[in-house]
Amino acid sequence: MKMTDLFLAQLTREAERTRHALEQVPEGHDDWKPHDKSMAFGRLAMLVARMPSWVPLIVDKDDLDLNPVGGSNVDQTPLRTSAELIKALDEGVAGARRSLSATTEEHLLLPWKLLVSGKVVSEEARQVVLTDTFAHLAHHRGQFTVYLRLLGAQVPAIYGPSADEMRFA
Repeated sequence: MKMTDLFLAQLTREAERTRHALEQVPEGHDDWKPHDKSMAFGRLAMLVARMPSWVPLIVDKDDLDLNPVGGSNVDQTPLRTSAELIKALDEGVAGARRSLSATTEEHLLLPWKLLVSGKVVSEEARQVVLTDTFAHLAHHRGQFTVYLRLLGAQVPAIYGPSADEMRFA
């Protein structure tokens, strides 16, 4: 099986799991944090929803500067509702599918750089960065489900049953 097919299949699975979690977002808790050092709930929800939009950045560009000269052009418009979060997820997944479908195995073996203020902080093959991005999504989605529990929302089955949903994901 080709690497691109593996990534497309993983994207499909992870998008569905993420959608189920985002469907549970209770409104009005954007600034809530379980601890002073924690990320705010609204920011975490946006991160989880928008993470699939990172795939085209990795596949279609040679690098990403997190603090570019002149400032970032990344859309940081708050997403306040479950519907807005799911729309962002769907848009990111659609872009990720396009990029993965149009790329080659050889291209995924080429290096990609993460920069901060022009300085390279990481350089790996694109396929490694994509693998890490899916792991990063799973990590933050898990964190997000803990926030859901603490806010009294339902926690969906992700990789197996939860206390609220006894189905297998």
